[in-house]
Amino acid sequence: MGIRAVTLVLVLMIAGTSASAQVPCTAGADALGTERMLFLDAATTPQVGRKSFQQTLPLAPKEIVLTFDDGPRTITTPKILDTLKTECVRATFFLVGQNAIAHQDLARREIAEGHTVAYHTFSHPLLNRIPLAAAKAEIDRGFSSVDTALYGKEIEPPVTRFFRFPGFASSAALLDDLQRRGIIVFGADLWADDWIPQSPNQQLQLVLQRIKAASGGIVLFHDTKLQTAAMLPRLLRALKGGGYRIVHVIPRSVTSTLSVP
Repeated sequence: MGIRAVTLVLVLMIAGTSASAQVPCTAGADALGTERMLFLDAATTPQVGRKSFQQTLPLAPKEIVLTFDDGPRTITTPKILDTLKTECVRATFFLVGQNAIAHQDLARREIAEGHTVAYHTFSHPLLNRIPLAAAKAEIDRGFSSVDTALYGKEIEPPVTRFFRFPGFASSAALLDDLQRRGIIVFGADLWADDWIPQSPNQQLQLVLQRIKAASGGIVLFHDTKLQTAAMLPRLLRALKGGGYRIVHVIPRSVTSTLSVP
C-alpha cells in the first residue's frame, strides 16, 4: 500500500468521513455489505460490551459489530480479509503488537481495505495478574508496536483509541487510566468460543444461536483460528438471509495525518 492511500484514509477520518465509505465495493448486489458507520467517543462510550460492562454500543435490533482479536496471522488473516472483502463487510481488528510487527503487510492491508485497526497489548498477557506498572507498560508497548507497524513510528496518543483486554482481564486501575487517556475499552456482547476446538459447522450453529438470542451486538472472533476462517463465509451468508446488518465502528478523532513508510 502506498503513502497516499493511508494518508487519505486518515484525513477522511479526521474530517468526520468514514474511511470505509471511500473503499470501493466490487462485489455483487447480493453482498451483505456494511449498513452504517458508528463514530465513537470515549467521553460518551468509555467501555462497551455487556459481557464485561453494564453498557454496550447504541445498536438497533439485528445490528452487528464484527471484531477479531490476536492477529495478524499469515495462514488465517488473509482468508478472513478475503471473505470480508467479498461481502463488502467492515470489521474491527484488535492486534497483538508482536504479531503486527511480524506481519506488517497484513496490518496495513486491514487499514487499506477500510477496517478499523486497534490494540490488544504487545504479547497478550492477562493484565490483572501482573503488577500494575508492568500492565501499563504492556498496553503502551502494544500501542507503539501496532502504530509502528502501520505508520513507521510510535505515536502519542495512539492513532485509533480502541483497546481490548486479553481475556477481558481488566482492573479498576487500568480502566481508570485508559478512560483518562481517552481510550475506549471494548468487551463483547457475545462470542463463538472459537478458542475451543470445534468444527466450523459447530461454531457456526453456536454463534448463530447466540446472535439470535441477543438480537445482534458486538461479536468476538479470533482471526488466528482456522475454524473461524472456514466458518466466516457461511456466517455472513446466514446473516444476510436473516436480515442482520453490519455496523462499522470508527473513532471520533484520529491523532494526525500519517503515512506508511
